Amino acid sequence: MKIHNTPAGRVFDVFNHIILLVIALVTFLPFVYIIAGSFATESEVVERSFFIWPNTFSLNAYEYVFSTTTFVRSIGVSVLVTIGGTIVSLFLTMTMAYPLSRKGLIGRNLLLNMIIFTMVFSGGMVPTYMVVRSLGLLDSLWALILPLAINPFYLIIVKNFFQMLPNELEESAKIDGCSEIGIFWRIILPLSKPVIATFTLFYAVFYWNDFFQALLYISDSSKWPVQLLLQQIMNVAETRLGGEVDTAFAEPPAETLKLAVIVVATLPILLFYPFLQKHFAKGILIGSVKG
Repeated sequence: MKIHNTPAGRVFDVFNHIILLVIALVTFLPFVYIIAGSFATESEVVERSFFIWPNTFSLNAYEYVFSTTTFVRSIGVSVLVTIGGTIVSLFLTMTMAYPLSRKGLIGRNLLLNMIIFTMVFSGGMVPTYMVVRSLGLLDSLWALILPLAINPFYLIIVKNFFQMLPNELEESAKIDGCSEIGIFWRIILPLSKPVIATFTLFYAVFYWNDFFQALLYISDSSKWPVQLLLQQIMNVAETRLGGEVDTAFAEPPAETLKLAVIVVATLPILLFYPFLQKHFAKGILIGSVKG
């Protein structure tokens, strides 16, 4: 008899479901409040500490966000940087991780130690800025991609995943006359869909949410990503931000504006996640058990 068919097992199942439901509500309700508060009036958000449905429906916060003429352009910049940066980061990560996973690579241990070193120490903000400036990347979208194109932690995980693949696959391909590039393209990558999906999501989230790189390297407001624009809207809501702001809002709706900014900043990634969820659960632990 299965344990779940016993009285004690059924009590345990009910208890488990209650605990999981409480945890789910604790996790989910803040998102509901953020969305509801972004559609509420300023006075209601100030007076009510928590609610899941506004008494008075208002679009003032969203009208203020979208009243900046540079907003659509900044969305385009963020989309371009996110797509381009994710492709560049995946390409560099995969092509560097694969040779490092081959134990016969000359200087492999030295390269791995150099990569691990960068996980602990970095050049610093000022030296990095000087490098970006000397390369002529200031006010260029490449400045938002190249300085952080490879995450060393992600690289190590992908390298470990490649090491877990059977060596027999590579040996069979070599017998059939396949080159190293052919092995990587035709065999390794098709078997790496879970890890590719996982780090596509990780890199995409990073590029979409990052505003600090733009704050350092981009002074032209026409090239601001949406995260930096939203931060500027939050910090200096009464400024024109390089475009026309609706003058109907003499006093910006500060509290609801904060919630609307969160919704606008997170919604694209939330919509993107379901397309990769199939592989994400498997890929999140891949490469973490073998060094």
